[in-house]
Amino acid sequence: MNKKYFERDHSHIKTTPFGIFVNQAGYTESSTKRAVLPFECDEFEVVDLSGNCRYAGKTEYFGQDEASGDIVYTADFSGFREAGEYRINSGGKSSAVFRIGADVYDKVFHDTAKAFYYLRCGCGLEEKYVGVYHHGVCHGSPAILWSDHSTSVDVSGGWHDAGDYGRYVTAGVCAAAHLLYAFKMFPAAFEDLELNIPKENMPDILSEVKYELEWLLKMQRSDGGVYHKATTALHAPFVMPEEDTAQMYVFDVSSMATADLAAVTALASGMYREYDMNFSDRLFEAAKRSLEWLDRNPEFIGFHNPEGNNTGSYGERDDDSNRYWAYAEMYALTGDKQYHDKMMSLMGKGFPLTGLGYTEMGGFGSLAYLLSSHEKDDRTEGMLKKAFKDTAAKLKEVSDKCGYGVAMEARDYHWGSNMTVMKNGMIFAINDRLNGDSSGKEYAARQLDYLLGVNALGISYVTGHGEFRCNYPHLRPAFADGIEECIPGMVAGGPNGRPADPFAEEVIKAGTPPMKCYVDDTASYSLNEITIYWNSPAVFVLGYLCDEG
Repeated sequence: MNKKYFERDHSHIKTTPFGIFVNQAGYTESSTKRAVLPFECDEFEVVDLSGNCRYAGKTEYFGQDEASGDIVYTADFSGFREAGEYRINSGGKSSAVFRIGADVYDKVFHDTAKAFYYLRCGCGLEEKYVGVYHHGVCHGSPAILWSDHSTSVDVSGGWHDAGDYGRYVTAGVCAAAHLLYAFKMFPAAFEDLELNIPKENMPDILSEVKYELEWLLKMQRSDGGVYHKATTALHAPFVMPEEDTAQMYVFDVSSMATADLAAVTALASGMYREYDMNFSDRLFEAAKRSLEWLDRNPEFIGFHNPEGNNTGSYGERDDDSNRYWAYAEMYALTGDKQYHDKMMSLMGKGFPLTGLGYTEMGGFGSLAYLLSSHEKDDRTEGMLKKAFKDTAAKLKEVSDKCGYGVAMEARDYHWGSNMTVMKNGMIFAINDRLNGDSSGKEYAARQLDYLLGVNALGISYVTGHGEFRCNYPHLRPAFADGIEECIPGMVAGGPNGRPADPFAEEVIKAGTPPMKCYVDDTASYSLNEITIYWNSPAVFVLGYLCDEG
């Protein structure tokens, strides 16, 4: 990517050339297929790439959509099932090209999962695995404790968290949990998912998560406490990873990081046992050490950046959901009643029992309990299943009231809104598996439709996918590598009704509807950054939609 883009020449920014919005990856033959037309029209045609009409229908008036400000019509072409490449035409306007076929999700599933390999830290990326996006070894020097510069720690490895080169325990655990639960719940989708990464004797997605888990183990002290993050003092300039040679620091232990590590290592210990017994045992011992630390330290120990440090903070208000998840995972792994009782003692703390993000981890704990093979309390099991059912029902209502079908209200377009879109897709998938709600497929697919082009800007928010797609994320290697086409499979943060960086504040006009508060530009970190825990829920949803088990 030419450096001129970050030096305030933003001539590359374009609005969509298409007036009709579709999922630019495409639709399966049997799925609901819906295009959105934000203009008055009565009829539409599905045409092949030679311009021949292959299907025709009447549009349906939806009305005013709050989050976009658009007057919306929809075109339902679910009855058309012939595999091929097409466009939608109506009123002299056209859509981007899309495909119909059984494998339309395969490439985006592959690329969003492969994205984690491109973000590996502490190693070089070889050309045979990443093609033109190769680079040298990065961030291999020892880190030192921020609070004690005489102590050095080896914390090499893991994934770069986002557009920067920092690594954060709570964020990394969240992403790893999304991926592990995706594999656990939809194994058939991952059996043949070949990512072209260094091979181990396990499915590729587990190999990739193992790379992150090895780093997480390095962040644990001998007493079980877990350092909150490993970053430089300041965000790196926009250089390649191997050119970021500033001193790496490790920051204080937090109770959130400790609980999260206990939870994910307990989860992973059970999942890796059939592939790598020694690694499974290491994970189990780590989980026990961190749980013992939590028992010795029942008070909340949060985290705030110390003076002189400006990298991500990832602070939280409490650690209730984190501890709940940790005890639930250890009970699911061992069946030991002490962990069951500790989990139950935290359930009345008021955190969401279906939360699936780094600030609210309750949903992971609920999943751990519900999927456990050990004895379950009937009342608790019913309550947790109902929590997912009720959350899904509320999200369905929101989706049905949106002209673009996304389960987001106007207030939900915040920093990283595409994470929320995909987490909502996760809820539909989980509710289907727990409560047998087959409508989950359609509602989850609607969230993916939004991500891939059925939105008020007609843009695919996944790099490398779609005729009109984001290509200039706030991502240091994508800017510094000098390659015009971005690394594929990166999920952009998306529209933010409260822009929070100087460039976004400059270009997003006051009063812009929240679904339209987005610009594809490297300069905007509050609209266009990527993170590992925005990609991971997309992988989960795609795994669900691709699963045939």
